[in-house]
Amino acid sequence: QALQEFNQAVRRIDEVEECHMIASSFDYLLKVRTADIARYREVLGERISRLPHVASTSTFVVMEAVKDR
Repeated sequence: QALQEFNQAVRRIDEVEECHMIASSFDYLLKVRTADIARYREVLGERISRLPHVASTSTFVVMEAVKDR
């Protein structure tokens, strides 16, 4: 039930380009694209961190794409 609620809610965030359930120390990996870091902070604080069943988040910023299909 919790996974289903999260999955449905994350699909409604336009800035989330990809969402993958993974086998790791955390459950999901999201690819989020925004115009700038200020907009990212808004999306993270107002949308992503308020998704159902989200206890914590971590952010990794891509500095350069070495290989991107």
